[in-house]
Amino acid sequence: MKRITVFCGSSFGTEEIYKEQAALLGETLAKQNIELVYGGANVGLMGAVADGVLNNGGKVIGVLPNFLRSKEIAHLGLTELILVESMHERKTRMNDLCDGVIALPGGFGTLEELFEMVTWAQLGLHKKPIAILNINGFYDSLIQLTEVMVSKGLLKEVNQQMLLVSDNIDDLLDKMNNYKAPTVGKWIEKGEI
Repeated sequence: MKRITVFCGSSFGTEEIYKEQAALLGETLAKQNIELVYGGANVGLMGAVADGVLNNGGKVIGVLPNFLRSKEIAHLGLTELILVESMHERKTRMNDLCDGVIALPGGFGTLEELFEMVTWAQLGLHKKPIAILNINGFYDSLIQLTEVMVSKGLLKEVNQQMLLVSDNIDDLLDKMNNYKAPTVGKWIEKGEI
């Protein structure tokens, strides 16, 4: 992987470990010569991961919609800042630029970005690894929900397993590097449950 897109909060959250791990992820990416693609802001976990890359000599591409420039405050130290017109264009551009995706803690926006990417993968629109850095169990209940989706016959287990999960950065990157996209379709036929 040459570039990884990171989706995460524009706030820091209530636990210091979120910021620490975001910065460590950035540092790790830089040291492994992996470029960061992210939302372009200098605030919250977004800023922490970008600074983690930049402070260790790495390259960062930010993709920021024009209407968020005043809210998310564009990071001025990036290798490149790409301004787009809409949130959809932002996600499309971030997908086009990356070889894989990692979600850190965040809110609705982070979840929406994560699930759009995994939905595109499920539909076969890309074969990139989609990963969750499950810092301090932040995503435990979401992972449990995906297990319920499988048990209720609304999600194939092979598609649920497309979400790579770890609480360890090196382990997560290893899973991403070894990822093989499923070859089955997403639709569940009668009798498959």
